[in-house]
Amino acid sequence: MVSVTAANLNYIGSVTIDEDLMDAANLIENEKVHVLNLNNGERLETYVIKGKRGSGDICLNGAAARKVIPGDVVIIMSYALFEFQEAKSFKPTVIFPDTKTNKLI
Repeated sequence: MVSVTAANLNYIGSVTIDEDLMDAANLIENEKVHVLNLNNGERLETYVIKGKRGSGDICLNGAAARKVIPGDVVIIMSYALFEFQEAKSFKPTVIFPDTKTNKLI
């Protein structure tokens, strides 16, 4: 869970994520993600763009900006497809940054 730091309606789309958080969560630029807003129940799909490393930035861009306000707590999830045997041994990466700063604890 992280806190939204900005919502930028004047952009074509995406979620900007601090590159430190991307690395910790094993996310890559342009990866498709789901964003679940714990404050209002909104759910959306978008893609990741790199934010400034160490900034704590979580910014919903474009139409997604209408689904959040700064300070909302969101869950960002990505998915993968695996063969059955590979899926059985897969261990997902889950991080829980401080939701006040979005810094890793």
